[in-house]
Amino acid sequence: MSRIIDGEQLNLIGEKVKQARKKLKFSQKQLADRLETEAVYICRGSISRIESGERTVTDIEIAGLSKVLLVPINELFPADAGFQK
Repeated sequence: MSRIIDGEQLNLIGEKVKQARKKLKFSQKQLADRLETEAVYICRGSISRIESGERTVTDIEIAGLSKVLLVPINELFPADAGFQK
């Protein structure tokens, strides 16, 4: 069985997370702090690794990122991932 994610890229949402964070003018630390208020614990360093594709992301983390970044979950994924409406 083939893996959905192979090679060096460990997530599909990193670039969109970075774009949404910058649109809201949040630093990575501010995003980490806001996630903590939603009981989603991702440190600043892990946010950096998510954005660069070096870290996987759980479904709970994706839900928290979506809520804090004010972006529907499907919009965190690239258009070619097949999750867009």
